Amino acid sequence: MSAAAPLIDGFGRLHDNLRISVTDRCNIRCFYCMPDADPKYGPREEVLTFEEIERLVRVAARLGVRKLRITGGEPLIRRNLAHLIRALRAIPGIEDIALTTNGVLLAERAAELYDAGLRRINVHLDTLDRERFRTITRRDELHRVLEGVEACRRLGYGPIKINAVAVKNLVEPDIVPLAHYGRERDIEIRYIEFMPLDAQGLWDRDRVLTTDDMLGMLAAEFGPLEPLPDADPRAPATEYRFADGVGSVGFIPTVTKPFCLNCNRIRLTADGKLRYCLFAIEEMDVRGLLRSGASDDALEGVLRANVRAKWLGHEINSARFVAPPRPMYAIGG
Repeated sequence: MSAAAPLIDGFGRLHDNLRISVTDRCNIRCFYCMPDADPKYGPREEVLTFEEIERLVRVAARLGVRKLRITGGEPLIRRNLAHLIRALRAIPGIEDIALTTNGVLLAERAAELYDAGLRRINVHLDTLDRERFRTITRRDELHRVLEGVEACRRLGYGPIKINAVAVKNLVEPDIVPLAHYGRERDIEIRYIEFMPLDAQGLWDRDRVLTTDDMLGMLAAEFGPLEPLPDADPRAPATEYRFADGVGSVGFIPTVTKPFCLNCNRIRLTADGKLRYCLFAIEEMDVRGLLRSGASDDALEGVLRANVRAKWLGHEINSARFVAPPRPMYAIGG
């Protein structure tokens, strides 16, 4: 196999972005992701070691993967995560590493991650209201999340983004306050349409607060928003700037305006499965290869096979849609 050939699927999409889940465990219990009690975690011995992750990334990098995102579960639960960040940054070809976190442990870990070279961070935060935060996460940790965001600002992280999941008849009071919060701190708020990835089968299309609805709420407060010029067509978020020039917001309209045709991402679960889509039904095993002494060519082969098998896109908006057997926390955000 030619190491120079990029990862291109059957629809001509080039894949240079790998999302890596380092754990399926989490320290909050968002109702749209996890059950409140007894989440079904995988055995710890099945979780990839940092050395195994590093080896797979080295192979992926020689195939053109340039961007990495570390996810979970909650990735900051994983001990010595800074060690992994430092190792991945040293891999030739890797140009960008980002982290997605719920922020509960961020104030404690931000400095060591910054020292390891991390600069881009996304914090999951749906509301600035303490009671609504407790309703959503089933935990009283809002103050710690906000402290983590401020710690990142003091250290010089950038960009810092906030990911807010938009569930209808719940978060409408939060759309505008989050935008004010972001504008005051040079943080982009990214509103994510509620997706069918929860562990309890709670999703219903009627519970999706749509991008158009949220744009209307923001326009009523700030005036019409303007699409950002020269936006990256492969980025999952559609970005807008405020008409007064102060800040921007993003929307991830997975349900109402899927962006599958521009997708450049593949995913690695914490237990070593490759997925070509968040909603994929099939997975391909790399943990077995890594632990059986397989060659780099064999790892390259499974990466290529996974990308070749990629579908045109999920079918949330059709009767053919089948929710993936794993909930979000077991896939990786």
